[in-house]
Amino acid sequence: MTVVISASLTDKAPHWLPVVCLLGGESTGKSTLALALQHRLARAHGLRVSLVPEYLRSWCKARGRVPQFNEQAEIAAEQSRRIREAAQQPGIDLVIADTSALMVAAYSKHYFADASVLPNASAEQSRYALNLLMGLDLPWVPDGLFRDSPAIRDATDTRLRCELDAARLPYQTIYGQQEARLQQALRAVGRWLGRDLLPTDRSLTEGRTPWRCDNCSDPDCERRLFTRLVDAPQG
Repeated sequence: MTVVISASLTDKAPHWLPVVCLLGGESTGKSTLALALQHRLARAHGLRVSLVPEYLRSWCKARGRVPQFNEQAEIAAEQSRRIREAAQQPGIDLVIADTSALMVAAYSKHYFADASVLPNASAEQSRYALNLLMGLDLPWVPDGLFRDSPAIRDATDTRLRCELDAARLPYQTIYGQQEARLQQALRAVGRWLGRDLLPTDRSLTEGRTPWRCDNCSDPDCERRLFTRLVDAPQG
């Protein structure tokens, strides 16, 4: 089942930004999908796409450590600044954001029980055109400093869903392996753009992973969310 909140570009409020934001816990394929989306949208569809990577990763690499409590707000603000800067570049059709300040806020609440980053992060998230949440169907792979455990990944997924729901920010969960995962994301972006981004080649649809609630950290959350989104007024 696929539900995407979409609207014509001309219907967007002045504060809106043409950003497709990828969210998800560690080892859920955000960076891989971000690169694949940028490549496909640019090469196959002629769109001018800017990719904004995760600032937190470069921050940790530069310092050789994870951030402390008092460094969370600055990291979140810088991630938001980079996304806005990319979206405001002349001639850009679309920005793919590999995470956002909301991810920093989710980590801050989990590790430090601190919600001070959340209000600004949620407000910034509301400016983005489309939120794609990575499903938990990919295997967890360790990555040294940047990943803790599958349990942390599950907890982050739950936290993100709670914060998106609390802020009434619609999102779509993306499942599947490799090309199937990219197809789901392209379908979501295409519906938002009002154009078909998927080729008619049947080979691309073979092996597509069906939507499964049991891949989620909360088995009922997808159904509740989708029902709420379908029933909600569009705009």
